[in-house]
Amino acid sequence: MKVNKYVMIYKEIAEQIDQGILNAGDILPSEHDLTDRHDTSRETVRKALNMLAQNGYIQKIRGKGSVVLNREKMQFPVSGLVSFKELSETLGRQTSTTVHEFGLIHPGVYIQKQLRIKEDEEVWRVVRSRTINGERVILDKDYFIRKNVPLLTKEICEDSIYQYIEDELGLAISYAHKEIVVEPCTETDQTYLDLNGYEHIVVVKNYVFLDDTTLFQYTESRHRLDKFRFVDFARREK
Repeated sequence: MKVNKYVMIYKEIAEQIDQGILNAGDILPSEHDLTDRHDTSRETVRKALNMLAQNGYIQKIRGKGSVVLNREKMQFPVSGLVSFKELSETLGRQTSTTVHEFGLIHPGVYIQKQLRIKEDEEVWRVVRSRTINGERVILDKDYFIRKNVPLLTKEICEDSIYQYIEDELGLAISYAHKEIVVEPCTETDQTYLDLNGYEHIVVVKNYVFLDDTTLFQYTESRHRLDKFRFVDFARREK
């Protein structure tokens, strides 16, 4: 069976990445160079590059070209409900948290809608970056309803809010609804994260409930897209 030319180009480059001939951060030859090298059309080369991007081998970055991605992405559970402090203990990497913004606010319309509250309710707003192996790759924007969490401090936010809520306040965090989307990077992302030229970011939106079904937290956890693989375990039920 005849193999399409773009598939051959894809396999050749993918094997070079898998074998370590091309490493994370390397930039592939330009479309023009690949066209000449493989004696084919630019459209065929673009198909191969798109296939590499779709399978997590490269990322096309404006002004740089096609950059080889780190295939050893950190695995984040989709279905789990764990704090960053708990998760960092399983990553095997150096981690730290920096609190950039913290305080009580009267939320705008968007946060009111997410938390299902009225404008006169107070909300704790916490913006934290997570550093892993020296790079700021996660930005968490947390909103907690004050009537459920009466007190927060910057020190608690630097450590573990969930540990404080469960151990000190005696509340039982039960479950969450999650939504995963890809969005353009914002000015806040550019300020607090090391984006390395990436123009989009993976956003995990969490609506977190106590065991009495009270919605008490809304979170946007914003991840640099080249660093994480979101995983889940699924079982077919009949």
